[in-house]
Amino acid sequence: MTSTIRRIGTATLAATLLTGLAVAPAIAKDGDGRIITRGNCSASADWKLKAKPDDGRLEVEFEVDANRVGQRWTWTIRHDGQTVASGRRTTAAPSGSFSVERRIVDAPGTHTVSATARNLRTGQTCRASVRI
Repeated sequence: MTSTIRRIGTATLAATLLTGLAVAPAIAKDGDGRIITRGNCSASADWKLKAKPDDGRLEVEFEVDANRVGQRWTWTIRHDGQTVASGRRTTAAPSGSFSVERRIVDAPGTHTVSATARNLRTGQTCRASVRI
């Protein structure tokens, strides 16, 4: 009985860890110092957030891929908690996605750049963050 309980506990723990890995944002760094994070929105869309130092500023790109043309979204980019840009975008052909690029201040130290998007019709939300 004890070994059965132990096996069930081990299987439950493994499933929990694998589930956590599946929903955690993927983080990558390319050769030019760009940090890229990817993840899933609250429904079927996916997001990607890129940031890299560029001539004393941070170059930031936020992309939402909904695979549906014509969806209207609001978006916001924050730098260390302060809103630095916001607006509305509509997903476009051929991919059913939109992207926003901004260059923001790059003071010394580590920064958190975050981005959110919300589908105006469905309420689906995307929350992205990167530390650079």
